[in-house]
Amino acid sequence: MAETVTPTVDDTPPPASTRRERSGWYIYDWANSAFQTTVITVFLGPFLTTVAELAAGCELGADTCDGFVYPLGIKVAAGSYYPYLISLSVFLTVFVLPVIGAIADRSAHKKRLLGGAAFTGAGATIAMAFVTGDRYLLGGALFLIANISFGAAIVVYNSFLPQLGGPDERDGISSRGWALGYLGGGLLLALNLVAITLFDDGDNPQRTLDLARWSIVSAGVWWAAFTLVPLRWLREHPTVAALTAGGNVLTDGFRQLGRTMRQIKAYPLTLFFLLAFLVYNDGIQTVITLASQYGTEELRLEQDTLIVTILLVQFLAFGGALSLGALAKRIGAWKTVLLSLVLWTGVIIAAFRLPAEAPRQFMILGAAIGVVLGGSQALSRSLFSQLIPAGKEGEYYGFYEISDKGTSWLGPLAFGLVFQLTSSYRVGLVSLLIFFVVGFLLLAAVPIRRAIVAAGNTPPRVL
Repeated sequence: MAETVTPTVDDTPPPASTRRERSGWYIYDWANSAFQTTVITVFLGPFLTTVAELAAGCELGADTCDGFVYPLGIKVAAGSYYPYLISLSVFLTVFVLPVIGAIADRSAHKKRLLGGAAFTGAGATIAMAFVTGDRYLLGGALFLIANISFGAAIVVYNSFLPQLGGPDERDGISSRGWALGYLGGGLLLALNLVAITLFDDGDNPQRTLDLARWSIVSAGVWWAAFTLVPLRWLREHPTVAALTAGGNVLTDGFRQLGRTMRQIKAYPLTLFFLLAFLVYNDGIQTVITLASQYGTEELRLEQDTLIVTILLVQFLAFGGALSLGALAKRIGAWKTVLLSLVLWTGVIIAAFRLPAEAPRQFMILGAAIGVVLGGSQALSRSLFSQLIPAGKEGEYYGFYEISDKGTSWLGPLAFGLVFQLTSSYRVGLVSLLIFFVVGFLLLAAVPIRRAIVAAGNTPPRVL
C-alpha cells in the first residue's frame, strides 16, 4: 500500500528588511528634500514671479508690479502665476499618480520606476539653467515636469514603507526618513546661503536672480546624485499581483486602477481618512510652498532672511519629527497629528498678524513651524500605511500623494484667487485657516482602530 504524503505548507514569514535597506530608503528622503526645500519653499516662487513680472513689462527689482502675463491667451496677474502653476501641476497629478501607483503594484521592478521618475524630475530642475530673461513659459513647463515627476517618485518610494516594518515600527521608520530629509534639504540650503552671502552684493537684482536660478539647478544635481544610493541599497518586494502578472505592466496597471476605483468603496473609513488628509495637508503644503513668496512680496523681507528662516525650520523639523514620533509612541500617531493641527492653526493666525520688515518675528514663527512640520507629515504617512489593503500600497499612495510634498492645489488656488481679487497676500493667507479647521474635524471623526481592522491589517498597540 502506497504511503500517503501530506504536502507541507511553507509558513515561513517573508524576510525582514535589513538595516542597509532601511538606510537606503531614508536616503531618498535626503535626496528629494533638496527639491522641496531649495526649489519649492525658497527660490522658485520668487524666481518665477520675477520672471513673470519681467514678461509683464515690469522693471527688474521694482517694489510692486501690477502687470499681467498671458499664458495660452489667459490673463493672469504676474503675482498669481506661480500659485496657478502649482494648482495646474496638481490637477495633472490627479491623473498621473494613481496610475503610477497601480503600475508599481504590478511591477517586479519598482526601483526602476523610482529611478525613472526621480531622474526625470531632477533633469527638469537642472534645465532651469535655461530660464533666463522673460522665459516664464519655459520655467512653468519645466516646473510642471519636475513637480509631477517628484510626486510620481514619492508614490513609488512610499509604497516601500509597509514592507520595511510592522505596525508598531512604521511611525519610527517614517519619522526617521522625514528627519533625515530635513537635514539633507537644510544642508544644501545652507550651502546656497553661503554662495548668496559671498556673491550677492545687494545692488544688482540681475545677479540676485542668477544666484536663485543656479541654486535651483543645484537641487536637481543633489536629487539625482543621492538617488543612486537607494537604487543600490533597496530590495525589490514584488506583490503577489506582480509575481503573477502577465502581459504589459502599463495596461495591466490601468486595468488594476479601474478595479480599485470600483472596489475602493469597500473601505469607506480609509477614504474618510484620505479626505481628511487631503484637506489639512493641502493647507500645510500651501504654507510651505508660498511662505517665501509671502515673505518677499507682503512682508518685504530680504532673501537671506528667508533662507535663514527656512534653515531654522529644516533643522528644528529634524528634531520635531523625531520628538513627535516619540510622542506618538506614548499617545498614538492619530492623537499626535490632531495636536499638530491645533498648532498649525495658531501658526496661520500668527503669520497674518506679522508686521512687515520684521525679520526676527518671522524667524520665531519659522521655529514654531519647524517643531510641528515634520511630525505631522511623517505620522500621517505611517498612519495611512496602516489603512491600505495588502498589495495595493502603490495605488493608495498614488491617491495620498495628490496632496503630499508640494502637490497641494486647493490652497494655492484659493490663495491665488484671493490675491487677484484683493491684491492682498494677508487676506489670501487667512483663507488657509479653513483647511486646518475642517481637516481637524474630519480626522477627529475617523474611528482609526476600526478603520485599520476594516482594511485587513493589525492595529499598532497605541493609536
